[in-house]
Amino acid sequence: MALKPADFTPEDTLLAVMIAVSATDDTIRTSELVSIERMVNHLPVFSNYEMDRLRQVSAATFDILAEEDGLDILWDTVRRNLPERLFDTAYAAACDVAAADGAARESELRLLADMRYELNIDRLLAAAIEAGARARHRIL
Repeated sequence: MALKPADFTPEDTLLAVMIAVSATDDTIRTSELVSIERMVNHLPVFSNYEMDRLRQVSAATFDILAEEDGLDILWDTVRRNLPERLFDTAYAAACDVAAADGAARESELRLLADMRYELNIDRLLAAAIEAGARARHRIL
């Protein structure tokens, strides 16, 4: 049985946001997958996450994004399933995925801008989160 967005846990929802950022340019890069895996394995917000849900959430996220109004469905899912106090956490995770391969692409930047608007992320907070993501993923 396919997982529906209404059945997403808060952790599933965070994962869906990260997958959506990675998938925006139709190419999911290895560095992005490694970044997602690292966050799921190490961030405290995922400490009780059931890893066997990963494939189901990934498939459900791709199904959402394939819909004509997929991003609207995603943002509705985030607002419904994720506590508001974790909206900045979702944005930070999305920025880390976008920066994981060393350069945020235009499609990723558009999705992040949409996310800031849809989740009412403060501009100064967003700038700080983005700067942190760039700093963490900078190469020599």
